[in-house]
Amino acid sequence: MTCEKLDSDFSATILAMIVSLRHLLGWIISSFRSREDLVLENLALRQQLLALHAQQPRTRLTALHKLFWVALRTFWSGWRKPLVLVTPRSVVNWHGTGFRLYWIWISRFRRVGGRKGVSKEVRALIFRMVAENPTWGAPRIHGELLKLGFDL
Repeated sequence: MTCEKLDSDFSATILAMIVSLRHLLGWIISSFRSREDLVLENLALRQQLLALHAQQPRTRLTALHKLFWVALRTFWSGWRKPLVLVTPRSVVNWHGTGFRLYWIWISRFRRVGGRKGVSKEVRALIFRMVAENPTWGAPRIHGELLKLGFDL
């Protein structure tokens, strides 16, 4: 046998081993993915059992239970399957309510932005410049105000 033939056989063997290893790793990873779904389903069912045992005369779900389902909906695509106590529409409504509350909270504390306030004196100066120079547009008036030291 020649050296070239041995090299090609060795390369073919290595390539076949790499392909087999890729298939084996893909199979192992896919088996863990299905296990992840099983673990999430068990978690969802256990949470529903806890909520069911906590309700004595059929009270409403607490905010913590609702938050659990909203988070589960965000992270897991199969969240609808194990639902027993509530409908999937309820979870979607809770998610929308949380979204609205979040934006109400954000808009209440963030007052940054918008146009700067203009004093009455500067406003009067602008109207006087417009009256005395009818051919000037807004960019020219803005430039003149900058030259005078007004930053608008």
